[in-house]
Amino acid sequence: MVDWKRGLRRVLYPAYERRVLRRMPDNLPKHVGVMLDGNRRWAKAVGRDTAHGHRAGAANIEPLLTWCEEIGIEVVTLWLLSTDNLNRPPAELQQLLEIIEDAVDSLADQRRWRLNPVGALDLLPDRTAARLKAAAERTVDVDGMIVNVAVGYGGRREIADAVRSLLHEHAGKGTSLEELAQIIDVEHIADHLYTKGQPDPDLVIRTSGEQRLGGFLLWQSAKSEFYFCEAYWPDFRRVDFLRAIRAYALRERRFGA
Repeated sequence: MVDWKRGLRRVLYPAYERRVLRRMPDNLPKHVGVMLDGNRRWAKAVGRDTAHGHRAGAANIEPLLTWCEEIGIEVVTLWLLSTDNLNRPPAELQQLLEIIEDAVDSLADQRRWRLNPVGALDLLPDRTAARLKAAAERTVDVDGMIVNVAVGYGGRREIADAVRSLLHEHAGKGTSLEELAQIIDVEHIADHLYTKGQPDPDLVIRTSGEQRLGGFLLWQSAKSEFYFCEAYWPDFRRVDFLRAIRAYALRERRFGA
């Protein structure tokens, strides 16, 4: 019975996806942020170890980027590892970092997308930071979708780093604190974020059923739309992605009002 249902889904889902695409409104997001959540719970549900869950999650990244590319999204931000995740048991963290490194290398080798590491790279092991930077260097001339790879990322840390960078910049110019206090505004801080120069995310997707940001793009998502999907990240399918995009396109955006 289960196999029969799976076979039926394989037949019906492509037709359903084509229908959703045909009826997709024109106002699609330019920047989509994705919280790839649920690898550990997915692994537990299928009776496998945590590393298997992370590998399954990593394998789903390329399909996601392909789906984004198909509908013309310009920027995708993938949250792969938070600053809180750096406190996981050393053995688990090492495995996870190696999986992330391999996944990012694989994306870079394809030269389809321009990779941009975002996060506190100074908190990562030297090897991980070096591989992320190397992937960015290998794709710097790629004329394709920008993919922000958020590793060692925390929204509060990003804002603190932005303020710190702003202070260092003006200290180098000889600006006094009194002068800086007179001129500082929202745009000054935005210009020092990890995603400086990019549009803020129009849509943020979180998988696994959790309905919270957890620190993801705290500054940039102030006016974003949110979509929460019940599927664990390894089970996130093209049809789930298209539903999220359609839900976004059908909303009347009020930009935080």
